[in-house]
Amino acid sequence: MSRDILVLGAGMVGVSAAWHLLERGHRVTLVDRNEPGRETSFGNAGIIQREAVRPYRFPRDLATLMRVLPNRQIDIRYQPSGMVQAAGPLLQYWRNSEPERYARIVPEYAALIRHALDAHAPMIDVAGAEALIRRDGYLEVLRTAEALDKESRLAQTDAQRYGVTHRVLDSAALADLEPDLSSGLAGAIHWTQPWTVMDPGALVAAYAKAFQQRGGQFIQGALRKLSPDGSVWRAEVGDETLSAEQVILALGPWSRHWLSQQGLSVPLFVKRGYHMHYGARDGARLRHWVMDAEVGYLLAPMRAGIRLTTGAELARHDATPHYQQLAAAEATARQLFPLGERLDPQPWMGARPCTPDMKPIIGPAPGLPGLWLAFGHGHQGFTLGPITGKLLGQMMDGEPTDVDMRPYRVDRF
Repeated sequence: MSRDILVLGAGMVGVSAAWHLLERGHRVTLVDRNEPGRETSFGNAGIIQREAVRPYRFPRDLATLMRVLPNRQIDIRYQPSGMVQAAGPLLQYWRNSEPERYARIVPEYAALIRHALDAHAPMIDVAGAEALIRRDGYLEVLRTAEALDKESRLAQTDAQRYGVTHRVLDSAALADLEPDLSSGLAGAIHWTQPWTVMDPGALVAAYAKAFQQRGGQFIQGALRKLSPDGSVWRAEVGDETLSAEQVILALGPWSRHWLSQQGLSVPLFVKRGYHMHYGARDGARLRHWVMDAEVGYLLAPMRAGIRLTTGAELARHDATPHYQQLAAAEATARQLFPLGERLDPQPWMGARPCTPDMKPIIGPAPGLPGLWLAFGHGHQGFTLGPITGKLLGQMMDGEPTDVDMRPYRVDRF
C-alpha cells in the first residue's frame, strides 16, 4: 500500500532512502536546507569502498596513543573541548575497540559493506551517472616493508573471510602504475574492487535528479520543527508544514539534535575532515586514488583537481575550523607527488556522524511509531547509502531483509 513518506536529509543516505522508497511505489518527499549532496557527501574521498570491511577502531596501544597525544599528527587530531563534550561516546568507542569486542563488530559491519557495489550499480544506471565512475580500484601506499607485510597479511585474511580482492605491489610494480610518485616507497596494496567517483557531490545530485524525474518531490528549506500529531508526523520546513505517515531521519551529524527533541538520546559524535584541490606541477599525472596509509591522508584525481582529504579531527561539530591538519598533510603530500597550486578559495570542512560501536543506526525509533532512523555511518555514508536505503525499504514494507538488521537498531545502546 502506498504511503506518504518524508525523508529528512539529502546526503547519500537520505537520497538513497528516498530513491528506494519511491521505487517501491510510495509517495516520497525529500527535504534538505541545501541542494542534494552538498554537506558531508560532497567532500569525501569519493570511494565506494567494497574492501572496507573493518571499521576505524580507536587506537589502544601505548605507542600510538603517545604518538597522537602531542596533537600534531595528520591521521588524527583533536580539540580538547570536543573530547570533553563527547567523553561518554569516546570511552565506549575505546572499549569497543578492544580486540575481542572489535572481532564481533567486524562481521556485522562487513555484512553491509559486501552489498555496497550491488546497491550502487542500479542507481548509477538509472541516474545516467556512468561517466562519474571509475572501476580500477585504488592504491594503499606503504612506506615501509614492515607495514606492507602487515597489510598484505590482513588483506589475505579479508579475502578469505569477506571476498575482498587485491594485489600486492612491490616498489617496481607501484612505480609502473604511478610513475610520478616519489621513489623509496615499499609498495602498495591495490584494492581492485572499489569504485571511485570523479565528483562525489555530483553523484548524489544525479541520484536525486533521477528520484525527481521518476516522480519524487524535493523541497529545499530548513527544518524548524518535527513532531507527531496523532497518526501522522508534521515537519515545519521554512514556511511550510509537511505531513506524512512516516519520516526517515537521515540528517547525519544533525540527527542527534532532532532525535533528542523526541526524547530519545543517542551516543553520536563527529569526526571532522578537510579537503582542498590542487593542480599538478611539471606535467605530472596522478592515475589512481592514492592513500598514504602510514601518514593518514588521501590524494584523488577528481574533476575539480587533485583532492587531498585529511584524516579525522575529534572536535565539536560547531567548533571553529582548524586548518593545521590540512597544512601538515599538504606538506607531506608534496613530497609524495608534485602537487601544484591550491585551486579552492578556502578549504572545505565536513563532519562524519559516528557511533561508539562503529556501526550505523538503521531502523525504527522505539516508542515513536512512524519514525525511522538512518544515520551514524561514520566514514562510510557514501559507500553505504544505497544499501541502507534498500534495507530501510524492506523493513518499512515488512519484508525479509537482505541483512540481519538487529546489530544496527538504535536500542542496542
